[in-house]
Amino acid sequence: MKSMLLMRVLALGLTVATFAAEAQTWPSKPLRVIVPIAPGSMADIAARVVFEQVSTQLGQPIIVENRPGAGQTIGTSVVAKSEPDGYTLLVNSSAHAIAPSLHLNLNYHPARDFAAVIPLGILPNVLVVPPAKGWKTVGELVAAAKATPGAMNYASAGVGTATHLSAERFRSSAGIEAAYTTQGRVGSSHRGDDRTGRLLLRARWRRGASGAGGQAHCARGEWRPTLFLAAGRADYTGGWLRQCRVSAWLGVFLPAKTPRGIVEKLHRETLKALQEPKVKNKLATLGIDPMVMTPTEFDAHVEKEIAVNAALVNAIGLKPQ
Repeated sequence: MKSMLLMRVLALGLTVATFAAEAQTWPSKPLRVIVPIAPGSMADIAARVVFEQVSTQLGQPIIVENRPGAGQTIGTSVVAKSEPDGYTLLVNSSAHAIAPSLHLNLNYHPARDFAAVIPLGILPNVLVVPPAKGWKTVGELVAAAKATPGAMNYASAGVGTATHLSAERFRSSAGIEAAYTTQGRVGSSHRGDDRTGRLLLRARWRRGASGAGGQAHCARGEWRPTLFLAAGRADYTGGWLRQCRVSAWLGVFLPAKTPRGIVEKLHRETLKALQEPKVKNKLATLGIDPMVMTPTEFDAHVEKEIAVNAALVNAIGLKPQ
């Protein structure tokens, strides 16, 4: 009995020693970061900003590779099937936790097949409306929607995206009727039915942006922001608004069987990079707010998001394909 206990203790000690040794020697060659979204996207820019600094800290080249397609599942699948040696990383958005609800034949699980390392930040969703109707507060918007049930439409970045699910959560929490429309899709024309004052829009808020960011359109008078849909914002004073605090996020992942010592080391180095002033300032300019979590906390967050998104997708009748 004592000998068996001793063997278990020795085995545990060897495992801990192995993890520590792997973390000490890692990385000994260049790393690859897979971004399953197109070049120029928020995830792509953030990954390049952060991992340029991480590369300097680790003393190894880090190559960012874009593998877009199939709702971000192509690039994600590449990482899921890669060797769990710490040399192939994934930077993905909150779509990572939506994928199981939208894809029937997904060949990976976003929680079981990945080790969450660290969030790169939150991208607050913003409720924006056309100026034509004169709604200046979310209360005025909700009152108008309830006065004319079904007369209001809304758009987002696309069906099944984080902005779409965020919009649905707002709609159901507010108790209003509004139909989803592909016209005026956020990120394309940015206009849609704006002239009629019927289109309810949602976008991510990008500070200082001259392009597709929500702030730029508000500055030009095309949109009017009425509510930041993010936890911790002053907009949330209580009541039903607390139920629709939804933000998109960006995060770093490794294959599930990656040694824990490597996961922890990558977490520390990425956290250090995120605290560098030049990195913090660049992410702030992009509209990315800090999101501080340990690997364990981030793992739990992803698990929770998967369940919440599954319930919401089912409630609004989206069918997996």
